[in-house]
Amino acid sequence: MKNAIIYVFSGTGNTKKACDIYKSEFEKNGVETTLYTVKKGFENLPDPNNFDYVGFAYPIHGFNAPYIMLDLAKALPKANGTKQYFVVKTSGEPLKINNVSSIKFNDIMKRKGYVPFSEYHYVMPYNMIFRHTDEMAARMKNTLEQLAPVEAREVICGVEHKLSKVPFGRFVAWVVRIEQPAMKVNGRFFKVDGNKCIKCGACAKNCPVGNIKMDGNGKFSFGGDCVMCTRCSFNCPTNAFDIGMLNGWKVNGRYSYKLPEKPEEDKHAWYCKKAYKRYFEEAQKKIAASEF
Repeated sequence: MKNAIIYVFSGTGNTKKACDIYKSEFEKNGVETTLYTVKKGFENLPDPNNFDYVGFAYPIHGFNAPYIMLDLAKALPKANGTKQYFVVKTSGEPLKINNVSSIKFNDIMKRKGYVPFSEYHYVMPYNMIFRHTDEMAARMKNTLEQLAPVEAREVICGVEHKLSKVPFGRFVAWVVRIEQPAMKVNGRFFKVDGNKCIKCGACAKNCPVGNIKMDGNGKFSFGGDCVMCTRCSFNCPTNAFDIGMLNGWKVNGRYSYKLPEKPEEDKHAWYCKKAYKRYFEEAQKKIAASEF
């Protein structure tokens, strides 16, 4: 039996949803699949050389892979011969500039002998900037659930899938990568509203980089490792988090992914309207035309 490994970093769960679909589809096709959760420290890090299929998955942060994925690439052993891999990534908007997000990651991997052969991008609702409507969130998830199995089977069959290049993409990615050290600094200025906090400790327990500490008296402290995944603020049951200079973009509370009974007003219907339309149309064409 063939096997697969997907190294998954997921802030609020969107990327994990995509990888769960890949795992399910792989295993339907006889490929035993492991999802390795990427956290600071990389405990019990699997060797990609021991797997037939190797994937890396992450949410796009500022048109780049999160810094923890770059650290992961540096921590991996060198490839034994030529080792191909695929990339699965998610973001809240289908702009082509997101295609540049794997440039730095791929550079590190190539120096270790790994070869990128396919890359896939799925649009899922924002956990920052603004909250998508329930209708849009449901449409995104429905598209993911139909499209990801098709593209997972492409990976199994060795079908190469490249995202289009973006003019000056490498330069854009380099410039915006300032977001990574900036978010580490911003993470030191997080605050928790003591009147709202119920001391559940979920934020500290679930932080993937260990940036949040809570002592026995419920007092919080924040370090300099924040990756700005917003897992803490998004999932806070009482919306007690202040995420520093980006608090105006904070989105709190999970999406239901269910179509609303009544039509909703979409205050952001103008936002990337053509790009969303193109994404959904192209996805449905690929789904309808799939031979897998």
